Amino acid sequence: MTEAPGMHNPNALPPNIPVPQDDGAARHLAGMKLPDLALPGTGGAQVNLSKLKGRTVVYVYPRTGVPGVDTLPGWDQIPGARGCTPQSCSFRDHFGELKRLGVAQLYGLSTQDTAYQQEAATRLYLPFAILSDEKLALTKALKLPTFTTSGMVLLKRMALVIDDGVINKVFYPVFPPDKNAAEVVAWLQSSG
Repeated sequence: MTEAPGMHNPNALPPNIPVPQDDGAARHLAGMKLPDLALPGTGGAQVNLSKLKGRTVVYVYPRTGVPGVDTLPGWDQIPGARGCTPQSCSFRDHFGELKRLGVAQLYGLSTQDTAYQQEAATRLYLPFAILSDEKLALTKALKLPTFTTSGMVLLKRMALVIDDGVINKVFYPVFPPDKNAAEVVAWLQSSG
């Protein structure tokens, strides 16, 4: 099933989207220290993940869609591509619970520019900022898993639990995307 032109609904996950497989591209991340670099956020501030104290959760996604604007050609056939809005909404809906479980900071992260990200942050009423790695500085420094489509380098979906600037836990691959926040919550509950 594909959406009719101009009828894209980024809130809905179509049936039978392909499940991403673990390609091993994130295995090196656990235990890595975040590089000393700042990323622009939709909240207006530059955020340096390596300098944040306490526990930070960063969920990573390829790109958000805009209601009524068609997805990229073949988007629904790329394993793990579809579902950025449901993933963001799940973190929004679990925000209070994440805070109660000791998460000091929560961010989304994509390679889209901040102006594009701001549309989604506003439309989805996100109580946290989305960070832009448009120049791929963090992506290259950490060797984050990516894919290329329509001439764009996009991040593969994952979530990182960072403690005092060091990656403690990596969720990769993430599927279904709308269950990612609940998966992080369950891990936080079990890890004390």
